[in-house]
Amino acid sequence: MMAFSLHFGCIRIVLESEHRSLTTTLNNREENLVITLSNGHQFEFMVASGALAFDGYGWPWERPLAWAGLIKPHLFTVVIKSLTLKPRRGNLRWWKPWSCVRLLPNGSAVNKVGLTNPGIDWWCKKIGPKVDQKKLALVGSIFGDTDELVECAKCLNDYDLVGLELNPSCPNTGHDFETTDAIVRGGEAVKKVSRHPIIVKLSVAQNYMETAKYLQGIAEAISLNSVPWEIVFPPDRTCVKNPLHRLVKKVGGGGGGVSGKLAQRHNWKAVEDLWMYSIPVIAPSIMEYEDIPRTKVLGAQAWSFGAIHLRTPWKPTSIVERYRAERSKILEQTEGATNGSYFDSKTR
Repeated sequence: MMAFSLHFGCIRIVLESEHRSLTTTLNNREENLVITLSNGHQFEFMVASGALAFDGYGWPWERPLAWAGLIKPHLFTVVIKSLTLKPRRGNLRWWKPWSCVRLLPNGSAVNKVGLTNPGIDWWCKKIGPKVDQKKLALVGSIFGDTDELVECAKCLNDYDLVGLELNPSCPNTGHDFETTDAIVRGGEAVKKVSRHPIIVKLSVAQNYMETAKYLQGIAEAISLNSVPWEIVFPPDRTCVKNPLHRLVKKVGGGGGGVSGKLAQRHNWKAVEDLWMYSIPVIAPSIMEYEDIPRTKVLGAQAWSFGAIHLRTPWKPTSIVERYRAERSKILEQTEGATNGSYFDSKTR
């Protein structure tokens, strides 16, 4: 009987030890799913550039939802709409925004905004002085050649941002997609003058693998842009008519950028590919709660909400609240099992 008791006790010790080990592993995986920037800012959930305007609190039509508590910007790290050194007319007209943005079936959209914005000086005068990361975590977003990026980055040093996103991949700018050399050169130049951690926004239309390789040590995270129309709907394999065809010859050329569900296949492949590098990747095109675990297994360490705001701008908030509530419940159960006896709980 004594021998049996000793044997039984050894089994119990081993099982409890294995359970503690598994719990530690799971907790470590959860910790790795938070992106930590060099300034200490941590985030899991991001609002993509432009979805909540230039200040992170939303466009005029989104403000009532924020006042009602259906949109909660403070739950996210919010990327502002991209700025250029000088004002840029682009294709967006505030009195008819749908002339350059159209909804597509299956929860998708195509846009050909062309980086319309009032310029960095306007933002620094009107928005910058009000930025307070204790209230809302904002990431700046800038576009331009290397010299313009440097000037914009210097201007934004004066403001309480948590990061700075470089956007060398917008499909609606009239520029060919930047080469790896140009992107890396721009990133290096900005890193020298900016006090903010750098996020680089890449495109599946670029050689994103080669670019990411050389961005190690420069970028602290990688985000992904909308997918060019021609990649989603190759002209030699589809006859889908672009709803923005009248703008093809306008600023930027091409058919615009596709976002949402139709972009997932392309962008999520990039998430999986980029996992091999040391730079954490932010998964884009999150349209429903289940997209989080789908991209988590591909290597995503954070998630970005963009096109979802066009149809259901309140949904990102509900997704994040559900995610955090379910995670808290799991952690409570895990802690309870760890503090008590796992073996006893299974034999009661």
